[in-house]
Amino acid sequence: MTNPLLMSDFPDPDVIRVDDTYYMLCTTKHFMPGGVVMKSYDLVNWEIISYLFDKLESSPKQTMQGEQSFYGHGMDGGCIRYHKGKFYACFCGSDMEYAYLYTAEHAEGPWTAEKINQEIYGCSLLFDDERVYIVFGYRRIFIQEMKPDLSGPLEGGLFRLLLEDKGNVYVYFGGARINKINGRYYLTVMNWPKDGEAIRTQYCFFSDSLEGEFTGGVALCTDNGYNHQGVACGGIVDTPEGDYYAMLFQDRGAVGRMPVLVPVSFEDGVPVFGTRGKAIPDFKTVSTRPEYKYEPVVCSDDFDNKKDSRGKYELKKQWQWNHEPANKLWWVNDRGGLCIKTGKISTNLIQARNTLTQRCIQPYTDVMVELNAEYLKEGDYAGLCLLQGCYGLVGVTKELNRYYLVVITKSIRENSMAEVLPDYMPGTIQEKILLDEPSVTVRIRADFDNMNDTALFYYKKSNEFIQVGHKHELYYKVDHFTGCRVGMFVYATKEIGGHAVFKRFRYAT
Repeated sequence: MTNPLLMSDFPDPDVIRVDDTYYMLCTTKHFMPGGVVMKSYDLVNWEIISYLFDKLESSPKQTMQGEQSFYGHGMDGGCIRYHKGKFYACFCGSDMEYAYLYTAEHAEGPWTAEKINQEIYGCSLLFDDERVYIVFGYRRIFIQEMKPDLSGPLEGGLFRLLLEDKGNVYVYFGGARINKINGRYYLTVMNWPKDGEAIRTQYCFFSDSLEGEFTGGVALCTDNGYNHQGVACGGIVDTPEGDYYAMLFQDRGAVGRMPVLVPVSFEDGVPVFGTRGKAIPDFKTVSTRPEYKYEPVVCSDDFDNKKDSRGKYELKKQWQWNHEPANKLWWVNDRGGLCIKTGKISTNLIQARNTLTQRCIQPYTDVMVELNAEYLKEGDYAGLCLLQGCYGLVGVTKELNRYYLVVITKSIRENSMAEVLPDYMPGTIQEKILLDEPSVTVRIRADFDNMNDTALFYYKKSNEFIQVGHKHELYYKVDHFTGCRVGMFVYATKEIGGHAVFKRFRYAT
């Protein structure tokens, strides 16, 4: 098998097995629907089956009122569990004072939401006989016994500090996962030391009792041969054959963070990750359904899906909006065109609402779409983009009743993970070309191989793709805290009410 498993942004994986099926929950931050749930029969191949929610609180930030946005916040570090015939999922973002708890009879949904009246960042559920606990925290990892319905802490129940990270680190203990295996409790966390050449590191601590001391230490410290990017952050899952694996993740540059599967063995109850915690060996997993065909995690789209029971067009599961969408401002016409309408004034791409996105893939992402811009208003922009703080786009703008092809980028001078300040300024126009008509096919090709992280932009003329603008550098930044996305967008700079039509979106895979 080849790691990473999915060459795309599926961070903070948490995996369980129910009978012959594995289920995984990954972080989606500000994108909606959010809380992506996936399934597999071999722990290697995965497909998207549902999302925990369509929207959260519909706050001004989540609905992008004015210049506000929710980038870098939202669904983060979730946990998925199965207990007595019911699926449970919970998470708490860094900007929330409480946690969300979702339950479902089937992992495909529908999921029902409740709230846990406690801030439990980086949480992990543990169902232990008739008692239930949540492990949570950052730097200081706690365990809290909860009421049976998980609505809040159990009065008089167990509450204690399990771990405290006092080291010289960039990132303290976080991403806690707890599992009970053969009567022993295993607590996994990750951190990122500052000293020397140290990389993000996976730790595992264990105890025979929740009241006892958790002992252990470094479980895995490797970049798996990739650019000093450590593999860490995740829990342990078993197979029907009695084998164990840890599902972790690895940073891969601008494209995002990807799941990595690591075999786990036990020597007298002491966990051994990979090859003595220093390497990930080659290995094969066993499929419980070898003939199963998986849906890809990215896709082309002619927007010809059927409507749901409410008469609303249902997007394919690979699509996510950049924030909670304004549903009255998008539709699919009877000719297979996705229509997105402006409803607010925006300065730049980052402020645009109803940007429809898919994940990028490594090593190369190549997408194109047919754009009809004839319904734009003066000053509108529409097209295809790479959505991140340092974005790039190719599309059409309308000026004085003329249509221009434009390439617009946002750039910075350094490539660290440091946060980019909120962007209230227009991007830089790299090229502007007068068009003969408002319809044009635009294309973006991004190179994520070996963290090259660059993009080129094209438009189709005389049945040939012509490069426009210059090569644009892409970065992974904590202002969005997600991998780069491809997206279709429209935004207004002068008046609202214009719309664009997108047809025949193609994703070369």
